[in-house]
Amino acid sequence: MCGIVGLHLRDPELYPQLGRLLETMLCQMGDRGPDSAGVAVYGDHRRVPVGHAAVSLLPGTISAGDLAQAVRNALPGAPEPVVTEAGVTTVVAAPVEAEVLLAAVRGSLPHATVIGFGTDLAVYKGIGHPRELAGTYDLTDAQGWQGLGHTRMATESAVTPQGCHPFSVGPDQCLVHNGSFANHATIRRELRAAGHVFDSENDSEVGARFVADRLAQGEDLEKALRLLCERFDGFYTLLVTSADGFAVVRDAIACKPAIIAETDRWVAMASEYRALAELPGVERARLYEPEPERVYAWTREGVTA
Repeated sequence: MCGIVGLHLRDPELYPQLGRLLETMLCQMGDRGPDSAGVAVYGDHRRVPVGHAAVSLLPGTISAGDLAQAVRNALPGAPEPVVTEAGVTTVVAAPVEAEVLLAAVRGSLPHATVIGFGTDLAVYKGIGHPRELAGTYDLTDAQGWQGLGHTRMATESAVTPQGCHPFSVGPDQCLVHNGSFANHATIRRELRAAGHVFDSENDSEVGARFVADRLAQGEDLEKALRLLCERFDGFYTLLVTSADGFAVVRDAIACKPAIIAETDRWVAMASEYRALAELPGVERARLYEPEPERVYAWTREGVTA
């Protein structure tokens, strides 16, 4: 069944409240997916300091100290990395290019699973009820300009941290999905043949890697999601975030629930209205259900739907 929430803040005065608002939204969806949950936060400079890149990962049994030493050894001459832990997730930040830090982490920690990377993004995943995980992630204290969350009821793969959403496989990119893709195995084979490596058997990861592949080839987010609609069969509501905004799309019959709310201060999306009910000024929001196969996209400059 799964639950999706996303919040894009237009008013900088709300940035300190991002985590609190997102936590309320996520926990309202807890009964839609009580087995695991994940969140992504954009613009929290305490988690990803200005001028730093960050890699979020599932490091396994390695300690934070050993992890920091491994990354330090892989980045000779670079300043000390900032390492923070949240349950099974660890975020490593350093004042280097994102691709440089990503290569250092993968080279020094080959058994770890990277779950997100970029210059403005921290990703957290875990098994358990969303309310408990929100506390583990210290979500209430998070700040920033954008965030998304997902509560999972597993249908296509095992309940593991690797199988949790969001799937973040491109720089500052995330995807969360409610539904299932019928032809994911075929597209997975095509992407593997093109050199993509997968971290789980989750069908949603196939969608994330397809979108990342299209973005890497120069398509914008709206075009990438239109191409996804052409290639993927199944039932889905998708929320995809990037370094400058987010986008929503549903399948051709709009089988999976979704609602969007907009005010001058924010744009929000959720699987059900109850996740939006406590947002400031929601009583004055424009509320609507996204149409089938129409891509709704917002940037930090404005809407492009």
